[in-house]
Amino acid sequence: MVLWYEHGNIGDELLHLAALNEWMELSMEEQRAYVMRLLDALEVTDRDKRLKVARAILYLAQGVFDECDTETDVLYWSRHNVFLLYDMGIFTALLELLSMEIDNNQACSSAVRKPAISLADSTELRVLLSIMYLMVETIRVEMEGDSPERKAAREAFKTELGSPLYNGEPFALLLFTMVTKFCSMNAPHFPMKKVLLLLWKTILFTLGGFEELQEMKVRMRELLSLPPLPEDSIKVVRNMRAASPPASAMELIEQQQQQKRGRRSRRPLVKQDSLDTYNERDPFKNDDARDEEDDPEDVDSGIEGEVDPLDRDVIIQPPPPPPPLRPPTERVSFPKGLPWAPKVREKDIEHFLETSRNKFIGFTLGNDTDTLVGLPRPIHESVKTLKQHKYVSIAEVQIKREEELQQCPMTMGEEEVEETPAEILYLGMLPSLSQYVIALLKLLLAAAPTSKAKTDSINILADVLPEEMPITVLQSMKLGIDVNRHKEIIVKAIAALLLLLLKHFKLNHIYQFEYVAQHLVFANCIPLILKFFNQNIMSYISAKNSICALDFPHCVVHEMPELTAESLEAGDSNQFCWRNLFSCINLLRILNKITKWKHSRTMMLVVFKSAPILKRALKVKQAMMQLYVLKLLKIQTKYLGRQWRKSNMKTMSAIYQKVRHRLNDDWAYGNDIDARPWDFQAEECALRESIEKFNMRRYDKNQNSEFTPVDNCLQSVLGQRVDLPEDFHYSYEMWLEREVFSQPIQWEGLLQAQ
Repeated sequence: MVLWYEHGNIGDELLHLAALNEWMELSMEEQRAYVMRLLDALEVTDRDKRLKVARAILYLAQGVFDECDTETDVLYWSRHNVFLLYDMGIFTALLELLSMEIDNNQACSSAVRKPAISLADSTELRVLLSIMYLMVETIRVEMEGDSPERKAAREAFKTELGSPLYNGEPFALLLFTMVTKFCSMNAPHFPMKKVLLLLWKTILFTLGGFEELQEMKVRMRELLSLPPLPEDSIKVVRNMRAASPPASAMELIEQQQQQKRGRRSRRPLVKQDSLDTYNERDPFKNDDARDEEDDPEDVDSGIEGEVDPLDRDVIIQPPPPPPPLRPPTERVSFPKGLPWAPKVREKDIEHFLETSRNKFIGFTLGNDTDTLVGLPRPIHESVKTLKQHKYVSIAEVQIKREEELQQCPMTMGEEEVEETPAEILYLGMLPSLSQYVIALLKLLLAAAPTSKAKTDSINILADVLPEEMPITVLQSMKLGIDVNRHKEIIVKAIAALLLLLLKHFKLNHIYQFEYVAQHLVFANCIPLILKFFNQNIMSYISAKNSICALDFPHCVVHEMPELTAESLEAGDSNQFCWRNLFSCINLLRILNKITKWKHSRTMMLVVFKSAPILKRALKVKQAMMQLYVLKLLKIQTKYLGRQWRKSNMKTMSAIYQKVRHRLNDDWAYGNDIDARPWDFQAEECALRESIEKFNMRRYDKNQNSEFTPVDNCLQSVLGQRVDLPEDFHYSYEMWLEREVFSQPIQWEGLLQAQ
């Protein structure tokens, strides 16, 4: 049940070294000497002895919990020991063992032939991955009291993981290889949950989380001489409050029936409140009853505390308590109004001026946005307002630069590409990127709660099913909870991993992002995410698939209580599951990323009837999740018809209040619907062509041969020394006769060809 709890029998597994029972009393030199002995013992040929040594190292990484009295002590010694293990070079040794296990063809072939795979088939892999995960995650998280030595070790480890030091490729690519090998059925015993979690944390550590990403974005805009961002999106979203969800059809029908019977309605004004079935125990509703006719700006009906994406870890740490309400001093000081500053693109201004010139003076001036001769005064004011809110993105600058490099390769010269961690990772992933994307989506599909078991689908439960199936009701309940939790963690890791890759590649270069996004679209990511949300999303958010008594380090410090069927059924005290909320938000953000500004993909949302699915997701009263649902609804509103807009005015209001505005975007009325037909293939092919040109120019080293300078001077060419074979002077007269003199030259044909 516990994710990284792999210590086994401590007394037998510590190589009969009694010193470990007094680890806390040992001096630093003695601890280093003991770790060095463990490192030497890792090189033995006996597989069982190697496993015992690996378990001893895992026990150290888990904080020598047998000597600790509190959870705080376990976490302290775990951090101390992890930095010691890294300093002694344990990670490199573990990496070599992991490579050996991956290339162990005997274990792979035996797992392929087995009818049922269990935990016993992946013991060595799970121990190694557990140690590596603890090292990556512990060193990644920076603490206030860290010494300069620890900070230096953290930066060195970060550089090491992100650099192509492991067989000429970053560490993340080795884990990607494990994912593809598992999904191709060549290694069905690989513990995918641990692999995906380690892969996610490795990418998070080497590339950086959302805070670091925001800082990199600010720095890049400064380098490109672009104006600063109008606001910090992370702060705005954190301080945004949830809105009441739209009323369901059942609520409206019941209200109409009550009005027909002449009763007084329970709600005089049809407020978009939660479903009646959730009114008794709504996990997202405040305890204090408020007047429903209060000013919406003053009503707080959602969770104030925001989950910080990719920073909250419910695996290592105990589940966080419900977040408290933020004091008013922490709020962003916005005036009462819209939370986002409106934006306008350059092409929007050009389109507006083109329409105005055609209307008033009968001709256009191309891309000229400065000449306003002949246009009435109100148009001047409109253009001035549009330019005040003009926003030039980094992607637009990168696209323009790429067009110049494609058109004038000789004039522009060779591009200087900075070797950032994202660039190194993309270069390594490029040859097999489609395989990585398809493998991740296969795992996401297999772990989705709406997926049905199929005989030909991949088995993601290999590292959760025991050798002997449960025989009692209690054992069956524990296994059922464990299986559900296992799937939830896989979904969480994949969603976070894909979102991180998309955001970092988009900042590094827009065509890297477009390449990954297009592979996601071609692999049916859009219908897959919609299928994921086509469930009772409130039940998924409030699921209780965890047993607190078995969480680490609680289970090794406190006395284990007796588990009963009633206690397992009751679950923990949390009213919602941060893990599942985190997954849902990330999946919505991925869907936003791959559909934004893409007409054909937006039409896919319409064709797949995503509006009712997304509208049901608004029942979750969490501001960040609601924001990305409303964004997805906004981009397709104009295509849903007037009747849909008329019957969903509360949703339209929420979009207006929470989503950023584009000043000349007619999203709410659909009067300016694109007349062009929906040609998915043409749009995607044009984008694919641009991506391939970019990849070929930057990464294909052989394509520059046609731009090699040619020597046109006759004397220079004839004066070059040519290396000829030794026997050439014996046969060169025959060669001249055969290749030159005996070949007729058609001079007339040559002239005609000219």
